[in-house]
Amino acid sequence: MSQDNSFGGSVTRRALVAATAAVTVGIASGSTSAQRLPTPPRAKGRLVWLDMDQQDLDDAYDQIVYAPNQPNITERRTWNGEKARAVLGEPTRLSYGTAEIEKIEVYKAKRANAAVAIFLHGGAWRGGRASQNAFMAENFVKAGAHFAAVDFNNVGETGGDIFPMVEQCRRAVAWTHKNAKSFGGDPEKIYLLGHSSGAHLGGCVLISDWAKLAVPANVIKGALLGSGMYDLKPVRLSKRADYIKFTDAMEQELSTQRHLERIYTPLVLTHGSLETPEFQRQTREFHAALVAVGKPAQLIVGRGYNHYETQETLGNPYGFMGRAALALMKLAT
Repeated sequence: MSQDNSFGGSVTRRALVAATAAVTVGIASGSTSAQRLPTPPRAKGRLVWLDMDQQDLDDAYDQIVYAPNQPNITERRTWNGEKARAVLGEPTRLSYGTAEIEKIEVYKAKRANAAVAIFLHGGAWRGGRASQNAFMAENFVKAGAHFAAVDFNNVGETGGDIFPMVEQCRRAVAWTHKNAKSFGGDPEKIYLLGHSSGAHLGGCVLISDWAKLAVPANVIKGALLGSGMYDLKPVRLSKRADYIKFTDAMEQELSTQRHLERIYTPLVLTHGSLETPEFQRQTREFHAALVAVGKPAQLIVGRGYNHYETQETLGNPYGFMGRAALALMKLAT
C-alpha cells in the first residue's frame, strides 16, 4: 500500500509580520521548499553533513529558524486546549509506571470498546507535557476514539539519555494494551501518533521487542508520524549534541530507519513543505526505505505548513494530519 501523496491546490500560508518575513530556499527534492528567516551573507565553512556546514546543519535542527511564528502557535494551542477541556472535561490520568511522571492523560469517547489514539509529544526531547496537547483531543473523541497523551521524562531529567524516554513510551503502549478495557478501550484497536521528537520516539516504539513486554508484535495497528527523525547520525552532528549525550549505541539502536525488519505496522508519514530541509529529508528518506523493502507506508506533504503548523492540523478533522489520522483509524470525520 505504498502511496506518495502531497496536498495540491492553493493553500495560502498566513503571512508573517514584516519583522519576521521569511525567504524560501530550494532543497534537494525539487518539489518542496524550506522557509527560513533571511540571514546576512557569510562564507560557507567546512561541510559536515551533505552540502551543509556546521551553521547550516545547526539551523536545520533548530525549528525557530524556519518557523519564527512558533510563539503565536503555542498561544493558539493553549487557548484551543482550554476550549477543548471546557467541552470534554478534564482527562483521566492513569499510571503506566511507578514514577510520578509516568501517566497517560485519557480523554474518553462515549463509544463502547472504542479505538485508542496514543499520542507522543515533541519538544526536541527536552520539553513538552501531555497536558499541552489537549487542543487535538476533541477531534478524536468526537470521532469516537479515546485520545491518550503520554507523559514521560525529558533529556534534562535523564542526564541527556534518550533511552529511558523510549522505554517509558514502550511501557505506556504495553500498559494501554493490557488495560484498555478498564477505560472502555479496545486493546485490538490501538494506534500511535507522534510529532517531531515524539515521532522519533514513536519510530523507536515501532521497533520494540514486544515479547519482552508480554504483548503481541502487532499491538499497534497503525501509526501516524509527523516531521520526525529516523536516523540520528546528522542529529548527533548538530548542536543538539550540546544537551543529548549521544553514543554509538544510542545512534544505532534509536535510528528506526536502520531496523526496518522490526516494523510490523502500517505507517503514514507527514511533513510540511515549509519545514527545515533536514526534517523534510528525514521523512522522505524513511518513506523511501520502507517502500523499498515492501513495508506499507504513505507519505503526505502538507503544502504551505511549517513544523509547528503541521501539528495543529491534528486537532482538525479536515486538517491534513487530522484527516489522515482518522482515515488510518477508520473513523469518519
